[in-house]
Amino acid sequence: MAPLLTDPAALMRIRSLELRAKVVVEGMWRGLHRSPYHGFSVEFSEYRSYVPGDDPRYIDWKVAGRSDRYYIKKFEDETNLRCQLVVDQSKSMQFGSGGFSKAEYAATLAATLCSFLMKQGDAVGVTTFAEGVQDHVPARNRPGHLRRVMMELEKPMRGSGTSLEMSISQMAGLLRKRGMICVITDVLAPVDRLEAQLGLLGAVGHDVVLFHLQDRAEIDFTFEKAAHFRDAETGREIFVDPASAKENYLKNMAAHQALVKNTCERLGMEYHWCPTDRPLELALYEFVSNRAKQGVRQRGKGAAA
Repeated sequence: MAPLLTDPAALMRIRSLELRAKVVVEGMWRGLHRSPYHGFSVEFSEYRSYVPGDDPRYIDWKVAGRSDRYYIKKFEDETNLRCQLVVDQSKSMQFGSGGFSKAEYAATLAATLCSFLMKQGDAVGVTTFAEGVQDHVPARNRPGHLRRVMMELEKPMRGSGTSLEMSISQMAGLLRKRGMICVITDVLAPVDRLEAQLGLLGAVGHDVVLFHLQDRAEIDFTFEKAAHFRDAETGREIFVDPASAKENYLKNMAAHQALVKNTCERLGMEYHWCPTDRPLELALYEFVSNRAKQGVRQRGKGAAA
């Protein structure tokens, strides 16, 4: 049976950001047990399968009701994670060709990650940036904190240009405690300047995850008519004939994406490419799956030691 995946355009028509996140998280849980894709199952780092003799008090009955499978929740001291969601709110994120913008997709992705992680007992915060850090809500897990994060993500965008390297440099001063940092951005910035700053976060002990967002029109260059294109951040305009520019554009865009991915891999950081027409359930699944695999590797190393 096919997994229940939500079309992003339909999802964005839900006005409540918190409800959007709930739809995605529940859809992923259903998809884990209904997907035809090979390997679409995962040993969550926050759960393990029930075995006879386990205390039934720790069974997640909500998951059991949805999936007919029994999972044991790990104790909080085993699962506590500190995660800071870092969301790009520069003007380039306002672009969108599918009825919604990259910014809306980014906010929904951040809300989904927040909702999922807080349900596991993890502490989550959010930082927004454009030319520099705009707003910063430290990671917490307490009553009312999820609503505070959602309200932060629902704020109107007020940024203009992007200075990802400056923002990351500022964050390094804000985030004193080690944890996970999930950066959600379209990475429309020089990668060479970004590399040093990402490396700084890794060097001080943070686990960095990069979600690279791109609109389908940016990926495939779907424009057909010659027109003046205006840079949303600088206001600069250039005349472009798609017939003559498309081949070179696609080549440069593919090279940029490959450079971003290779930079993350070289620095030992997790990279996720997120076209905004891709269901968010898949983005969440890949994130959780990678977390689980890393947890298995860490446990294996510990046993070997």
